[in-house]
Amino acid sequence: MFEKVLIANRGEIALRIIRACKELGVRSVAVYSEADQDSLHVQLADEAICIGKGPSSESYLKIDRIISAAEIADVDAIHPGYGFLSEKAHFAEVCESCHIKFIGPSADAIRRMGDKAVARDTARKAGVPVTPGSDGPVETEQEAVKVAKKIGYPVMIKAVAGGGGKGMRPAHNDISLVQGFHAARMEAEKAFGNGSVYMEKLIINPHHIEFQIMADTKGKIVHVGERDCSIQRRNQKLLEESPSPFLTESLRKKMGAAAIKLAKAVNYVNAGTIEFLMDDEGNFYFMEMNTRIQVEHPVTEEVYGVDLVKEQIRIAAGEPLHKDFDDLKPLRHAIEFRVNAEDPFNNFLPSPGKIDLYYAPGGHGIRVDSHVYGGYSIPPYYDSMIGKIIATGRDRKSALDRLSRALDETLVRGIRTTIPLGQLILRDVEFRRGKYSTAFVQNLMDQRAQILPTYEQK
Repeated sequence: MFEKVLIANRGEIALRIIRACKELGVRSVAVYSEADQDSLHVQLADEAICIGKGPSSESYLKIDRIISAAEIADVDAIHPGYGFLSEKAHFAEVCESCHIKFIGPSADAIRRMGDKAVARDTARKAGVPVTPGSDGPVETEQEAVKVAKKIGYPVMIKAVAGGGGKGMRPAHNDISLVQGFHAARMEAEKAFGNGSVYMEKLIINPHHIEFQIMADTKGKIVHVGERDCSIQRRNQKLLEESPSPFLTESLRKKMGAAAIKLAKAVNYVNAGTIEFLMDDEGNFYFMEMNTRIQVEHPVTEEVYGVDLVKEQIRIAAGEPLHKDFDDLKPLRHAIEFRVNAEDPFNNFLPSPGKIDLYYAPGGHGIRVDSHVYGGYSIPPYYDSMIGKIIATGRDRKSALDRLSRALDETLVRGIRTTIPLGQLILRDVEFRRGKYSTAFVQNLMDQRAQILPTYEQK
């Protein structure tokens, strides 16, 4: 086992990794920007090193500064968390060249699955179904129109190096395709430094279902069930649950087998997520693979009684998968809501600033993963998520009731949050029945457009 691990991240995921390290008897080293000097991960790590100014381009994305901090602290390994450098193959290569273990998959696996066009081709060759689409990146608007006419409208334009809903544009005709093609390329270039895009057939109102993969260095690969991530806004997840209310046991087995098949095709090691889109008839298609731990990993941990982050560290240290992963069965239902510092009733406008009062919910079956506290100032430079509330229950209804109660008792004063939207979702009859798709949130906002502005922000 490692003696010391550096966490190349911030916020709640950095805090989550620190906790896993403590339970494993591993010392932790936090890195932080000047804007994060008062963050909890800085205060709770065994050591902390400042790596630059507030903007991530001057701190958390600076590979040389992170490696320098790792060498100064004399660490054995680096955990990238999610976002920032977690899916950068070059970062994994630099870590290995400096004889620092990268807690994640190989650079080759990251590169093959990080390029969405290459990942689609890999899935196709492995026998995993993919949506009809372009054969690799689309370079010109003329080529985009040609592809669209071949597969038929509507289509989705996607960034090759995409993630987090960025670099994506739907198109229903030639005019919107040309506009979306250039807009997606510009957004992708700005977000990822790579403006390449590809195209695929757009599935109307799909279900977004992902399978958690864990693989050790001994060749053992397992899936740890699915998470239904269909509740989204702007292609970014807002609420996730497991088991999915949409999947049958037959579908679960079929999709899980496909996920393992794809992971084996790239000799995958460590934690990863295979994401699928599914239509109402139960047809599913590979969408992408996230070669890292996911924001919503607590859902799986609560359902299956495992610790995915500790397992990541064990695997990177050369240990086989823990016996907890030998006979996996869902023990309960879990659902997670992301609390973002933004105003859901004002076009999801970011709401950074000082939190005057913060009270986290508690009680039986409630888990809160968050790095904020009363008096903490949310910097304007990073993702708006300030925490996750995870509720568990013996069945879906009890988990939903518990989460609804938890959102009602959560207090965040001084900023706007997505909590009121979460309360509306949880009280919706169709959602309660498990009848929802990726279009659910937008439809809810449209239907209640007249009353949402008057819904009091907690």
